[in-house]
Amino acid sequence: MNCRFCKTELSNVFIDLGNSPASNSFLTKEALDEPETFYPLKVYTCPECFLVQVDEYKKSDAIFDSNYVYFSSYSTSWLAHARAYVEKMQERFHYTTGSLVVEIASNDGYLLQYFKEKNIPVLGVEPTANTAAAASEKGVPSVVDFFGVRLARRLVAEGRKADLLLGNNVLAHVPDIVDFVGGMKILLKENGVITMEFPHLMQLVDNNQFDTIYHEHFSYLSFYTVKKIFEAAGLELFDVEELPTHGGSLRIYARHQEDHSRPVGAQVAALLEKERAKGLQGMPYYSDFQERAFGIKQQLLLFLLEQKRSGKTVAAYGAAAKGNTLLNYCGIKNDLIDFVVDANPHKQEKYLPASHIPVVNETQLKQARPDFVLILPWNLKEEITKQLAYIKDWGGQFVTAIPSLQIT
Repeated sequence: MNCRFCKTELSNVFIDLGNSPASNSFLTKEALDEPETFYPLKVYTCPECFLVQVDEYKKSDAIFDSNYVYFSSYSTSWLAHARAYVEKMQERFHYTTGSLVVEIASNDGYLLQYFKEKNIPVLGVEPTANTAAAASEKGVPSVVDFFGVRLARRLVAEGRKADLLLGNNVLAHVPDIVDFVGGMKILLKENGVITMEFPHLMQLVDNNQFDTIYHEHFSYLSFYTVKKIFEAAGLELFDVEELPTHGGSLRIYARHQEDHSRPVGAQVAALLEKERAKGLQGMPYYSDFQERAFGIKQQLLLFLLEQKRSGKTVAAYGAAAKGNTLLNYCGIKNDLIDFVVDANPHKQEKYLPASHIPVVNETQLKQARPDFVLILPWNLKEEITKQLAYIKDWGGQFVTAIPSLQIT
């Protein structure tokens, strides 16, 4: 395997999580007795550009198809984040009815709906037809396609260029990141702005977030590496923010290199220095991640086995992709966790891949009254514990496994 950015041959394993099915390949009851396809989940670090990456074992068009089950609008905290973003962009850049806001991986219109409320023209680019249909019901038009140079040229030929070009949690999801960023260069207006949000590799390493590794995520990104990728496409990063979302994310701001109307802010150099001081531009920083992940595996398995021996019951909340990585790496099945609750009806009455844990609605949680609820999307812990505070009425406790086992 060669680095998907700089083409250096890769041999340095960051972590090997074994073989796992695609994280969102939920099963119907009829499919439980059929064979499942497992793919390697081995991640490498490039010694030249320090891009952390997994090979494209499962093709992106097979992952992001019309059966895709992730709908952004089922998280109230994520909707609040999207609304706050729209307000901030409007206050900073002053978009009007003559502007065009384009979102790549626009999902079900969770974010563009708020620009539309302000009568600012919007366009979504979304490869999954079912989520794009949900966006259309909100009045958000979508192009159902994968983004890259080809699509960008088509949109420009149709007379569409973006004043604001954004993407949340998509930069890590593209197998050809060079083509993807090259497409943004083409689609962006001469004085336009790009914003991208993605989980910060530094937070992943420092906080043992190995469960955020799955086949949908082809790359794991530091600011240093993203800056190099954007510069290679003729784009300049002029600002950056550190965000709490997804366990610690970055929001980058980019413009054309030839557009000098927006000076590069001090935050850019400050974050580069922060990463350098942490060691992200040296291979030793990435060397012990496997061992730390194994420590979490031991903690969680010991906890679940102890509850089983004691006659206690454990359910989970949130049929998230990161939860599937955690469960499958740890070898956890439905004999240790009874069920997982999820608010998304597209996941309910299905089963998690490999573990075969049933996905149910919240009614079952109230009926079963488990002793423990393992929160799989730990990044939404505050939202979930508030929503499920009633489990304390029967003595229930919450459990999270990342960055270490915690019971509250």
